[in-house]
Amino acid sequence: MTIPRSVTFVRLTLAAALAATALSGCYVVPLGQPAPAVPSSQSYAVAPGPIAQTFNARLYPSNTEAARYGAVAGTVTNDMNGRGHFNAQIGGEQFQGEATRVAGSRGTGVANATGSRGGNLSCQYTMNSATLGSGQCVLNGGPAFTMHIGG
Repeated sequence: MTIPRSVTFVRLTLAAALAATALSGCYVVPLGQPAPAVPSSQSYAVAPGPIAQTFNARLYPSNTEAARYGAVAGTVTNDMNGRGHFNAQIGGEQFQGEATRVAGSRGTGVANATGSRGGNLSCQYTMNSATLGSGQCVLNGGPAFTMHIGG
């Protein structure tokens, strides 16, 4: 009995496909060569980064121009990488900006914020500990405040 050519061709194709599937997870390495490193299936835990801390900031008027605003509440969020976010509301204007540490300093920094009506708030501060600090702020070049952070 003779097997038709088409059946022989189908058998050979099927055998080649099975061989390719069986060898797909294998490495072909020339003789005398070390086998390549196979990646490990182990997983490693990654330590979480520092967690941001938010502190209350209180601004107290320190000149007559600032007295009309009274005490002001705000927040400073430290991202634990030498910078953070600074927010305050003064006289109905919302201020948002950034706080950064002075290069080479452990606790001295500056905070600047822009107001929703175009105002500018500029502060200089010193952190006396990890959670407490103080400084001075000036609003639009006139009203001045003493700032307390933390507490």
